[in-house]
Amino acid sequence: MELYRVLLVDDEEDIRVGISQKMDWESLGFALVGEAENGRDALELADQLHPDVILTDIKMPFMDGLDLCRILTVRLPASKFVVFSGFDDFEYAKQAIRMNVSEYILKPINAAELHAVLQKLKEQLDTERAERQNMETLRRRYEESLPVLRSLFLSRLLSGQVAREQVAELAARYEVDLGGASWTVALAHVSGDAGRNELLPISVQQLFEENLQLEGCSCQLFMYNGFVAVLGAFQSGVSIYDFIEAVNRVCALAESYLGLDLTVGVGAACSAVEDLSQSADGARSALEYRSLVGRGRAIYIGDLEPDAGVRLAFGESDEQQLTSAIKLCGEDEVRSAVGYLMDRLRASGRTMSQCQLFFLELLTCLLKLARAADLELEAVFGSNFSGTVNVTDFDSPEQLGDWCLERCLKIQSLIRRQRTDSAGRTVERAKKFIQDHYAESELSVEMLCEHLHLSPTYFSTLFKREVGMSFTAYVTVVRMEAAAAALRNTEEKTYLIARQCGYDDPNYFSYVFKRHFGVSPTKYRAG
Repeated sequence: MELYRVLLVDDEEDIRVGISQKMDWESLGFALVGEAENGRDALELADQLHPDVILTDIKMPFMDGLDLCRILTVRLPASKFVVFSGFDDFEYAKQAIRMNVSEYILKPINAAELHAVLQKLKEQLDTERAERQNMETLRRRYEESLPVLRSLFLSRLLSGQVAREQVAELAARYEVDLGGASWTVALAHVSGDAGRNELLPISVQQLFEENLQLEGCSCQLFMYNGFVAVLGAFQSGVSIYDFIEAVNRVCALAESYLGLDLTVGVGAACSAVEDLSQSADGARSALEYRSLVGRGRAIYIGDLEPDAGVRLAFGESDEQQLTSAIKLCGEDEVRSAVGYLMDRLRASGRTMSQCQLFFLELLTCLLKLARAADLELEAVFGSNFSGTVNVTDFDSPEQLGDWCLERCLKIQSLIRRQRTDSAGRTVERAKKFIQDHYAESELSVEMLCEHLHLSPTYFSTLFKREVGMSFTAYVTVVRMEAAAAALRNTEEKTYLIARQCGYDDPNYFSYVFKRHFGVSPTKYRAG
């Protein structure tokens, strides 16, 4: 079992030594990972070590224990706090309770008492850890949510919002059987005032579940954008017309049993589940013909639009996949995304001129990406770009694919360069702000981020990545360099230099200066 991490904070070294040596930390289930002699140092250590337990004195220089607890309660909400003090003061106890402190111990600290407190904290931490890691509880909650998650997944699949490489993984996770040789989507619509009855879709779904029977066909039923959706999976030898006949029987039963005028749009069958969004589009289109061909029956889009089953479209999922590859992934993912699109174009068997709409939709996606990133179109598409390109300018899908890949990689490169430049500019603005405000004792990352209009969490990660040290450490370096220059070049009193460098407390200034340079301000000036 992993040991819980403890941070010990007290300005008296003999107390820290006594506590650290008297406790058999490991046998209690803890590891003492850090010690600090004041609240400010403890704050920096806590940001690095993420302790599970903070043992802290109340009365300390520079920052007291209660202020430390107040700040860390926000930053480390799962941590436990134990405060100890030599003052039997009820006000301290009340403040400690408000700071979510677990225990309040009076000095002198009794080893047996601290041992008991740590045992109690260990039990609390074990319980919380067990609750978080209790797989049976998580599994039960997951299973309770599974019908909703399954329906949401199928709805996203029909809307083209699931990346093709995630379909199999998510289907397995949500226990959705997508086995079959081909698939189709049917959407049920109830006409007239009855369609406004909120409970009616449940009856329609139940009617399908009980009566849609076809050997060699398995069906999933769920609510989708106000329709009752039927996802049919066919084994070899089952045709779309067998499915339509079975749906027509349910429509007839709806009229007999429920007195409903039930019309069902049926999309073209597809050979890949990744293309179900096209079948769903076809089912919606089929329903638009109900005023022409009649209600209360199944309407197959293939009867009305013979080419619907081989429609080549650059859909929402294609745009999401390509956009994600360009903005978030590497070159290999971009090549894969473009290759997939070109494979579909070739598989459609269409001539280049018949693929103009597909290409224009793809080109529009690239234009939107470039404009959203504020890129110069000429930098992406070349100096002679007029705003459009004809698919007939290319002799083959291979040539078209090479052109698209080059444009996609160019956009990716320019966006990355833009991000790097933006990060650099942000850090330079931050450094200038620090340089202009280091003399202010209230300078903080929150104050800086309000100026930069960034979240503190994002800025802290960005700053440390670009500069190699935290915001706090960088501010300390700037202040120490200013202090050293003032000590070398002026006769100002040390306490005035401390104030000029953002330290209201001269003692804390001297402490930080000695920690930074290895000598006190007085010796530094003399040397």
